[in-house]
Amino acid sequence: MSVHNALKRHKTVAVNVAGVVVGGDAPVVVQSMTNTDTADVVRTAVQCAELAQAGSELVRITVNTLEAAQAVPEIVERLDKMGSPVPLIGDFHYNGHKLLAAVPECAQTLAKYRINPGNVGRGKRRDEQFAQMIEFACEYNKPVRIGVNWGSLDQELLARKLDENSKLSQPLELEDLMHEALIESALTSAAKAEEYGLPHDHIILSCKLSGVQGLVRAYRDMASRCDYPLHLGLTEAGMGSKGIVASTAALSILLQEGIGDTIRISLTPEPGAPREKEVIVGQEILQAMGLRSFTPQVVACPGCGRTSSDYFQKLAEQIQNWLREQMPTWKEQYAGVESMSVAVMGCVVNGPGESKHANIGISLPGSGETPVAPVYEDGEKTVTLKGDNIAHEFQAMVDAYVQRTYGVD
Repeated sequence: MSVHNALKRHKTVAVNVAGVVVGGDAPVVVQSMTNTDTADVVRTAVQCAELAQAGSELVRITVNTLEAAQAVPEIVERLDKMGSPVPLIGDFHYNGHKLLAAVPECAQTLAKYRINPGNVGRGKRRDEQFAQMIEFACEYNKPVRIGVNWGSLDQELLARKLDENSKLSQPLELEDLMHEALIESALTSAAKAEEYGLPHDHIILSCKLSGVQGLVRAYRDMASRCDYPLHLGLTEAGMGSKGIVASTAALSILLQEGIGDTIRISLTPEPGAPREKEVIVGQEILQAMGLRSFTPQVVACPGCGRTSSDYFQKLAEQIQNWLREQMPTWKEQYAGVESMSVAVMGCVVNGPGESKHANIGISLPGSGETPVAPVYEDGEKTVTLKGDNIAHEFQAMVDAYVQRTYGVD
């Protein structure tokens, strides 16, 4: 039984986002966000297509100006022509009500709206402007993510909570108060959205923080108090290994507890680096936990004094990159190939054993070992490779294994 089937998922309603189901019994959805100027139609469409190609099942774009709103229909048209019709989510802050009113084509074309309750106005205007956005969602039958963020929490709500707290005989600590304010903002906003006519199964919630323990606590609380689908993500996760590790730590705890219906890994990209890395990290979290399979996984040893050569490291990287490159084509031709495992091992200690456990594996010679590389397929040794062309020959064997094992007769 897979981990996905074994885990008891937090029960949520299913929300349909232009054909992508979030919540219910659907698999956890991976999404991402562009960092282009949305008004730049070409660059934004290209980045959306790149993210979709990497595996992002939903893509969020910033809609912050009239020009950005006017660009949305053309972006969607270009994506259709490029063969990447990924559903787009409009990210609105401050002026979303005005933009949706001014550009009805944008309101119609987007697959979903994201509304931050802390950034829709103040006082009566807050309620009016929030209501306006919900009315557009109702008119165009669009789902909405109500996304609360601790960096932009509704200040009036927080002030009220602080005032109420000061009158208590045992006031809450500030951290506990912030927690309650975040949860209340999300849940009361969802209740208001339903009062304004948005169906229950058109609402997704998120409650993002940048600290692991705070995020885990918030989502555990949310899951216990509602059945809306939950969007997980550590906000402002950071760069490089810090962002990856923190996001993995937080999301893995929640996913293991059955909490979370869609995820985004909010990595700060290195200058000039591709945006798709956050998609790959999200996929790898889900695949490592056994919740979903996206691409064949390469098992490789870390190296030690027995593997003074870097040959196995280069081969493992080469095979892993090649497998990911093949997936856009393979997933259409070879059902189940995404669950295949490939082992690239560096010496005789664990090499043969790991190779036997994989669907197909190679055990390369370590320092001082006989210069031969046995290959195992489904636990059986099939051939021993020698010479200078091992990498090319092994890749060809993997390709043949895929065609033979996953091809449709």
